[in-house]
Amino acid sequence: MDNQQVKLSLDAKGLQCPLPIIRVKKGMSTIGVDDILEVWTTDPGSLSDFRAWARSTGHELVRVDDAESPFRFWFRRTH
Repeated sequence: MDNQQVKLSLDAKGLQCPLPIIRVKKGMSTIGVDDILEVWTTDPGSLSDFRAWARSTGHELVRVDDAESPFRFWFRRTH
């Protein structure tokens, strides 16, 4: 994901569930439809939490970089 496409980048490193999800939810409300939100996290639970959150909200989880911590996630706001 090219940084030029990222509208908002959030640092959720060191936070445990549910705080990374709360940050993403708040961040999504500040960007426009089709904009990209990037989030960095160190919580291994984020891997499953963010996938479930995207499914339940309808926002698109565009890409995941989970090879090593910190993990990076990119979401596209869909509505």
